[in-house]
Amino acid sequence: MKALVLHAARDLRVEDRPDPQPGPGQVLAAIAKGGICGSDLHYFQHGGIGSMIRLREPMILGHEVSGHVAALGAGVDRFSVGDLVAVSPSRPCGACTYCQQGQQQHCLNMRFYGSAMPMPHIQGAFRQLLVADAAQCVPAHGLSPAQAAMAEPLAVCLHAVNQAGALMGKTVLITGCGPIGCLTLLAARNAGAARIIVTDLTDFTLSTARGLGADLAVNVGTHPDALTPLSEGKGKVDVHFECSGAAQALATGVAVLRPGGVLVQLGLGGDATVPLQAMTVKELTLRGSFRFHREFASAVQAMQSGRIDVSPLLSGSYPMEDAAAALDHAADRNRAMKISLDFA
Repeated sequence: MKALVLHAARDLRVEDRPDPQPGPGQVLAAIAKGGICGSDLHYFQHGGIGSMIRLREPMILGHEVSGHVAALGAGVDRFSVGDLVAVSPSRPCGACTYCQQGQQQHCLNMRFYGSAMPMPHIQGAFRQLLVADAAQCVPAHGLSPAQAAMAEPLAVCLHAVNQAGALMGKTVLITGCGPIGCLTLLAARNAGAARIIVTDLTDFTLSTARGLGADLAVNVGTHPDALTPLSEGKGKVDVHFECSGAAQALATGVAVLRPGGVLVQLGLGGDATVPLQAMTVKELTLRGSFRFHREFASAVQAMQSGRIDVSPLLSGSYPMEDAAAALDHAADRNRAMKISLDFA
């Protein structure tokens, strides 16, 4: 089989690797589509994520994938060869304290595809053949491979919505309209949010958000004071999903949240100064949101039912041999939301 292997920043190679075989309880998937994530871009552009996570050995990229069942290991009987499956990249150990408490996203021994955090690195899923535990695979009949590969980022956003609590009838602010921001918009609307306001710095992403049903989309680069009316009367926003990782976006959310409001931080942009005094006076709740677990299957089901349609976010695909061009395209927020790779 062939795999996309990163050796250093912008040194991405298509390499031959041995064909794997499934063991007991496992599935062999012929990968069809792989979505490019922000972490893939960081590894490709900079050789790591921030100063703490650096590439120290060659690593296969990728964790947003779908594929067709090519073979079944012993004891696996809920799939048939040819079935389309979405493959969760999350492989918690199931035995540590957090797994036992139902917080698998905080597993002490997590094996998440395409991560340079541990050494040796956890190899990723951008390859033609992937062996996965049967528990990682969710049947995706009725979806296209590109849609099924969106289960992972959608699960991130469903987890964030769960962190926020009840959204029925509420006013929501989403800062950052990349793929995660736009998927959060869809998840929040599905959860009953009555009014959704989005901000970003590029007109392309804001136009996409409008098309997805945002009630108000604001370019805060050209209109920095546009949200000021939302801060009147101590604030008019119930819940803020911060998806950009920018300190200024967090501060804006604190200003417009009503007393008792909730701020959910998804964006990972490094440490930021938190306006703690204002948060204290307004009795705001700050909740982090990191990855997902049980929401992965819920994401597939939400797409299958038609309750969430991710199709408008699919901006194009490239053959795996053109992965470098695909990554450059994916990094351009003036013309791309979700770019995928073809492995079939």
